[in-house]
Amino acid sequence: MQSVLFSSNRLFLCKTMIAIQKFVPAQDPQSGFTRAGDATVNVNRAINIDDLRKMAKRRLPRIIYDFIEGGVEDELGIARNEAAFDRERLVPHYLVDVSTRDQTVDLFDRKYASPFGVSATGLAALFRPGADLMLADAAAKANIPFMMSGLSTASIEAAAKIAPSHSWYQLYVARDREITLDLIRRVREAGFSTLVLTVDVPVSSKRERNLRNGFALPPKLSAATILDALRHPGWIAGYYRNGMPRFDNWAPYARSNSTTEQINAFAAKQAPANSVTWTDLEEFRRIWPRHLVVKGIMYREDAIRAAAIGVDGIIVSNHGGRQLDQAPSPLEVLPAINEAVGNKVTLIVDGGVRRGADIIMALCHGARFVMVGRATLYGTVAGGVAGAQRAIDILREEIDLVMGQIGCPSVAALDETFLLPARQHD
Repeated sequence: MQSVLFSSNRLFLCKTMIAIQKFVPAQDPQSGFTRAGDATVNVNRAINIDDLRKMAKRRLPRIIYDFIEGGVEDELGIARNEAAFDRERLVPHYLVDVSTRDQTVDLFDRKYASPFGVSATGLAALFRPGADLMLADAAAKANIPFMMSGLSTASIEAAAKIAPSHSWYQLYVARDREITLDLIRRVREAGFSTLVLTVDVPVSSKRERNLRNGFALPPKLSAATILDALRHPGWIAGYYRNGMPRFDNWAPYARSNSTTEQINAFAAKQAPANSVTWTDLEEFRRIWPRHLVVKGIMYREDAIRAAAIGVDGIIVSNHGGRQLDQAPSPLEVLPAINEAVGNKVTLIVDGGVRRGADIIMALCHGARFVMVGRATLYGTVAGGVAGAQRAIDILREEIDLVMGQIGCPSVAALDETFLLPARQHD
């Protein structure tokens, strides 16, 4: 009976898709971008990042939205990331000339327009076809960095064409060392300025939303999933027109003539390897000639050891609350790490950033730069490149306003004097 119901629903879905596709614009096969008209909402109506989140939620089936929004186990880590910013207080310094305000930042031999960049978000094309390159495009136009995920659904070479001067690559070490070395070669030859070694996924995590929803690649089409998907025609039309996204960077290493499902399964088996050690970091430092950053450091002694190896930067991160639910927030451990190595390496923070004020507070605590993941992904899901640009503009505008409110004409001047000491909090 269940198989009959599934077949009936699948037939109904296919017929529905034929009708839907008449009203959905085609995709440009060269760029991977959807042509004008695909944005289902006017993203300029978004006043803050949460508005973009709501727009994205309306566009996506629950099984897909929950993959973006969810964390691990009880999702305490996600709540802790945001609560850490909520606990902070900014102390304004008045009678300061703030008629001009400068939020540009010098980072890794380049001047960026704002003190934040687009962090790595895997599987982005599942949420909107071409999303990886849309994020790269928006970042380049805004003159901020774009970090390509090691599980991106676009290739290193494609990103280099879109954002040649703004792309970083997040490396997941493969079980096969030759694949890892070849990925590094491709990143170098593509001209990426920065290699980011992610170390905070030693084993897979228990993402309970995904388990409850039956999330898989491709998504499982239960009757409930199909009925929910039919309520989101924009997403489902894009999915069925473009098919299941594949991990393009891993395709050259799979067997020839492999299907998308086989390539994705191959990538999932290869990365991330759970045997990455300090010896690997030392090797990558020797063979990578440009800026090397380690992502996921949370322990002061680990930061000291990474600095001694000669990394250029450390991203203090708990993987957006998607790995260890009991981990502290990056903002909580940042002061200790800054005290230990802040004068030796560039400190970057990610996790829980939803406001420009959050970025300001991270900088006050010693970060030189901040990466945002969900915020720009919400915008891309809601409205493509325009949505990503809107997310960037919102954060940039909020940073500018907060700088004016606290009496700080330049982000370079931000320090702990703009923060209320913890003992004085409510």
